[in-house]
Amino acid sequence: MTEKLYYRDSYITDFSAEVTGVEKHPNGYYVLLDKTAFFPEGGGQPADTGVIDGISVTDVFEKDGFIFHITDIPVNVGEEVSCAIDWEKRFRRMQNHTGEHIISGLCHRLFGFENVGFHMGSEFVTIDFNGFIDKRDLRRVEYLANEAVCKNVRVYSSFPEISELEKTEYRSKKDIDGDVRLVHIEGYDVCACCAPHVSRTGEIGLIKILGSEKYKGGVRLSVLCGFDALCDVNKKYDNIAEISSLLSAKPDETAAAVSRVLNELQSGKREIAGLKSALASSTADSLKETQGNICVFTDGFDYDALRIIVNRGVNLCGGVCAAFSGSDENGYIFIAGSKHFDMQKASKEINSKLLGRGGGRPEMIQGSLKAGRLQIETFFYNFKDNFVDFE
Repeated sequence: MTEKLYYRDSYITDFSAEVTGVEKHPNGYYVLLDKTAFFPEGGGQPADTGVIDGISVTDVFEKDGFIFHITDIPVNVGEEVSCAIDWEKRFRRMQNHTGEHIISGLCHRLFGFENVGFHMGSEFVTIDFNGFIDKRDLRRVEYLANEAVCKNVRVYSSFPEISELEKTEYRSKKDIDGDVRLVHIEGYDVCACCAPHVSRTGEIGLIKILGSEKYKGGVRLSVLCGFDALCDVNKKYDNIAEISSLLSAKPDETAAAVSRVLNELQSGKREIAGLKSALASSTADSLKETQGNICVFTDGFDYDALRIIVNRGVNLCGGVCAAFSGSDENGYIFIAGSKHFDMQKASKEINSKLLGRGGGRPEMIQGSLKAGRLQIETFFYNFKDNFVDFE
């Protein structure tokens, strides 16, 4: 069994230990120490990283009471080695984890909901509850959680005897065999947990609920605490400051400014669409009656504008009317129609010969083409010869 120094003191960062075993595995060497401050993954908290005699520890896991440290280089069995964990990473996780306990304890006390899921990801912490909590109540929970930080209450762990444990009210996501380690946050929470925590709530710093979503009949919260929360606030503040500068608006007025700009864009889009429609109608009015095919090339038109041209053109030609928008460099979108050919059947050949994608109905198809204008014009002007079977 490996002695777990992190149970004795969550703040041990450097320690010496004896190497009791080394095993070679495909993903590296599994190093056993007689004691360790490296926390293995558990309770939703990732494993510590660090070094053993300067050799990187990339992962840690526990099996049958033994804690294995994964390294790329072996160490010698029987040697005394100097070890150090990545303290900044560990402390941030301790801040997030203790903050999660406070939020979960408050949600349990206020609403009777159980924490049924907890994950410490690379971007934020997620907490799942088996009941829904609306935005107003979440603001209340967040305020009370930060109030707990300001009170700077004690956080400690215990291994109560079975008789004492049976009398203790505590939270636990699963049944636990053997000794139960309880993490106490005075006045706020008691929870079965194997992970290291801060010793007083004041060390957590800011507790921020970033968002919530419905999840499996309950709610999933996205949360950050401490230095991670500070980094997130700074990143978002910098983003808002840039938006504020671009819009010439105060930081707390950017939402209104963005709304104004979006309304202006929508108005502009409607005006552009009207102009395109008018231009398409003018182009359609200029078409001449023919027994052959009609090909119209434009730039900047959308499918709606192209459709206006084709709807007019199919009544003026004895073959196919096709309208295109784009360039040889960027490709073309198109609509093609006919009262004499089955365009749906023809679309397969069009896509094959002109590097296209699309389809539609027998009377009209639409899509995109990567072929150049000369190749497209040649193909469609000879459409009847290519598709005599569809007459």
